[in-house]
Amino acid sequence: MSDPLDRRGLMLVLSSPSGAGKTSIARALLAREPALEMSVSVTTRPPRPGEVDGRDYHFIDEAAYQRLVAEDGLLEHARVFDHHYGTPRQPVEAALAAGKDVLFDIDWQGAQQLKGRAEDDLVTVFILPPSADELARRLTTRAQDSAEVIARRMAKAADEMSHWSDYHYIVVNQDLEQSIAEVAAILTAERLRRKRRPGLARFVNTMRQAEE
Repeated sequence: MSDPLDRRGLMLVLSSPSGAGKTSIARALLAREPALEMSVSVTTRPPRPGEVDGRDYHFIDEAAYQRLVAEDGLLEHARVFDHHYGTPRQPVEAALAAGKDVLFDIDWQGAQQLKGRAEDDLVTVFILPPSADELARRLTTRAQDSAEVIARRMAKAADEMSHWSDYHYIVVNQDLEQSIAEVAAILTAERLRRKRRPGLARFVNTMRQAEE
């Protein structure tokens, strides 16, 4: 059912150290929420096995990335592990205006940049692992990265987690299904915020006039 109050979309940011579970949570939300769409970032890193251009990322070269930065075509951008990442501006702005919500899987640097550009549209959630040992286990068992990369990610995790207090909500991902439910509840509540429903005054006035 469509929202009779002409709701403006929101930007839902999920951040976490690598391996804490934000990607699994994001995929589950996208499968359950038809009004939610994924923001597809650009990146200069090569695709990992199984990744598809245009679905997981837009894989571009360094020159194309620098052109987007120069043209202010990115809402946020950062260098992570020797590669560039960024969020294209135009598709996000179009989705919000159409009342759709956009999901971001980005780090704390990207979240801070979005806050500076579009704070009123932003809802941020930081996903924490239940322990450092569990984070290391998840990184090892997913078998996507070399031992050297895993060590770098673990070293970076402490710095990333130090930014937890910059986020609106914190979810400790001890149980995946519970964490998915918690983030879904956040999304539902934020959709109902008065400021995101510009048609509310008209809606209430119409009902009041009908009673007169």
